Amino acid sequence: MYLISACLVGVKCRYDGMNVPDKDLEMLFQKGGALPICPELLGGLSCPRECCEIVKTPNNFPKVVSKSNQDLSAAFALGAAKTLEICKLLNITTAILKSKSPSCGYGEIYDGSFSGKLTAGDGLTAYLLVQNNIAVYNEFTWRSLQNI
Repeated sequence: MYLISACLVGVKCRYDGMNVPDKDLEMLFQKGGALPICPELLGGLSCPRECCEIVKTPNNFPKVVSKSNQDLSAAFALGAAKTLEICKLLNITTAILKSKSPSCGYGEIYDGSFSGKLTAGDGLTAYLLVQNNIAVYNEFTWRSLQNI
């Protein structure tokens, strides 16, 4: 069983109230091979919601802010913690997450300037999962998995 970002399998849960479905991932879900989740909704955020990005603080601690500069770090951290809890309860060891997201992005996220620029880094959920030995892929890199 894989954990998968719900927006990748047709759930309209992105910040803009939309989804970004991937036909192959939808098929994996429909066959019972993936559990869809949205860490941001698990953290108590609404849908739709203002877009958010991770900004670095002077102490280099990640802070998640909305475009209007509202600090939503606590909601993102809660969603990440609940996602990890689900993985542990269900013995899920691999996640396929939405790239570039402040929750799910892995390896590359938006740089916090709300200008569309990318930077190296991980979203809060992706980071927490990796720190707990859960393999993370995105909608582009997951195809390298065997037996899926």
